[in-house]
Amino acid sequence: MMVRCWHEMSSGSAEVQPVEITAGRLHLRMPGEAEVDAVYRACQDPDIQYWTSVPMPYRREDAEAFVHEAIPAGWSSGHAVTFAVLDSTGGELLAMVGLGRLNSPNPQIGYWCAPWARRTGVVSQAGATLCRWAFGALGVGLIEWYAEVGNVGSRAVATRIGFTLEGTLRQRLIHRGARVDTWVGSLLPAEVRSLR
Repeated sequence: MMVRCWHEMSSGSAEVQPVEITAGRLHLRMPGEAEVDAVYRACQDPDIQYWTSVPMPYRREDAEAFVHEAIPAGWSSGHAVTFAVLDSTGGELLAMVGLGRLNSPNPQIGYWCAPWARRTGVVSQAGATLCRWAFGALGVGLIEWYAEVGNVGSRAVATRIGFTLEGTLRQRLIHRGARVDTWVGSLLPAEVRSLR
C-alpha cells in the first residue's frame, strides 16, 4: 500500500488534508470533476437509492453538489472524509468509501459500490484500506458500522473487513422519514483484515 500526502490531525474537528492511497488494484482519492458523471450513473442504481440516503430521484446536479461541495466541506471541516475508489490502472470509478463523525470518539464507516463493480471485492478491500489509514494516520481507536436490517450486502462487506457484529438496535436510524431497525458493528485496529 502506498500513501501520498501523509498528514496529521490533532482533534476531531481540525481540517484533514486530502490524501491519495494506492493499494494494489485500487486508488483512493477525493473525487473530482472526472467522477461526476460516474457518480450520477452509479446513483441511478435501485439498490444504492434504496439502502443509502442519496436523493431520489438522483439528478446530475446532486452528483455535482456531492463531489464539489459536500465532500470538500467534510474534509475541510475535519468531520468527514470521502474517497472515490478508482481502478488504479484505468481510473474507472468503482465505489465510494468514507468515514463520518470524525469529531466523535468513534467514527462511522460508509460505502456504496457502483453496479458495474459489484461482487469483485473492491469495497471490502477499499474499506479495509480506509480503516487501516484512519487507525494509523488519524489515530482513530475504534470504527463503527451501521446498516439497516436487511442490507446483507453491507453486512457482508463489514464482516470481510473484520468488523464484529454486535447486534440489532431497535429503530435506531431514521431512513427516508421512517425509523428502522439497525445492525451495528465495530472494528479495532488489530482486527482489520488484509484483503486483495
